[in-house]
Amino acid sequence: MATERPPTPETPPTPSATPAPETPLRVLLPQILPALVVGVGSGLLFLGISELADQLQELMWNDLPDALGVGHYSSLWMIAVLTATGIAVGLIVWKAPGHAGPDPATEGLGGPPLPPVVVPGLLAASALALAGGVSLGPESPTIGSAVALAFWLGHRAFPAVPGAFWVALGVAGTLGALFGTPIAAALVISEALASKPSRGSLWDQIFAPLVAAGAGAMTTQLASSPSFDMGLPPLNNPGYEDVLAALVLATLAAVFGLLACYVYPHLHRAFTRLGHPMLVLPLGGLVLGLLGALGGHLTLFKGLHETQEIVAGIGTLGSGELAKLAVVKLAALLVAGSCGFRGGRVFPAVFVGAAFGLCAQALVTEINPTVAVSAAVLGVLLATTRQGWVSLFVAAVVAASPAMIAVLCLASLPAWLVVTGRPFLQLDEDGRALR
Repeated sequence: MATERPPTPETPPTPSATPAPETPLRVLLPQILPALVVGVGSGLLFLGISELADQLQELMWNDLPDALGVGHYSSLWMIAVLTATGIAVGLIVWKAPGHAGPDPATEGLGGPPLPPVVVPGLLAASALALAGGVSLGPESPTIGSAVALAFWLGHRAFPAVPGAFWVALGVAGTLGALFGTPIAAALVISEALASKPSRGSLWDQIFAPLVAAGAGAMTTQLASSPSFDMGLPPLNNPGYEDVLAALVLATLAAVFGLLACYVYPHLHRAFTRLGHPMLVLPLGGLVLGLLGALGGHLTLFKGLHETQEIVAGIGTLGSGELAKLAVVKLAALLVAGSCGFRGGRVFPAVFVGAAFGLCAQALVTEINPTVAVSAAVLGVLLATTRQGWVSLFVAAVVAASPAMIAVLCLASLPAWLVVTGRPFLQLDEDGRALR
């Protein structure tokens, strides 16, 4: 009888080979080319819209008045041009595919990508508003358009890449182009990442956006040399009195900006009750024209060149005139954002802050004008945008004095205590103020 053979033990399964984790170098290197393409494309988009707006502005405010024999910035002409701009933008919002994007009062710096069909109407509405003298900047429509195009093209070319990657590149590339430096983009992306759980090094996460921002910045630098330098006198050795002045002015300017933030949802509700864009936007244009007639031509447009003009005239404008400029410009910003004109709020807020600071300096002449302007710009931006790093960056660039950075960092602290947890100039979809 054959003896039974002991059972043969089963061969243990061979463990499947787990792929070695990719090193950061292998992950980051393939991101460089797409980031460069999006950055350069964002810069070219910004330059194209800016050039179109400049040409239209020359036609509206110089060629036509000369041909008609009227003053370039007479009250009647400002009212006529801004009302006509409201009619033109209203037609685009009414008839263009996608209605030129969502309600701009609900939009900030960045957001979900829009369908590409919206982009032509959004850019056309933005260019007309910029040229027609509306008190809004180019940042939000340009960022929205760049993000939409980057997301659409990127997803078609590389469908496996997460959409958030293309959104970050579009935002960063446009911010680099707008400010002429990648620093603002790095600050915005870092601030956004701080509120989200993430893996890996911060610099690994912002590597591709920084490439896009650098490419966008170099594109505009090579073509147009954008600058936020207002020509303020340098302040190399700020003293205790400068720190005290900055603390007080940044806080007061934040309160001033915050008052507008409380008004914003009520004004927006009043305009939206009219319902149709061909009622809302022409009426908004008429109100902006009346405000322009009250405040003068310095309160028109996005405000960058106008800020340089009032800073260059330090000592020539009295405190009353400067206070009027600040109030009228802030009112124009509220009206433009409430009635549906497509544009951003950062550039006009810089003008509001500069006028507020120069008003304080005219009242208390011992205050250094560089401290007055940069601290007030910081306070107004903190109140209206709630973007802490961007507000500090813009204020520091306006000051153009490295020694002012420490002063502005200190001044931001009491101003932040005033504004944090309170409304800012952005609404939710139901028209309620965001906090």
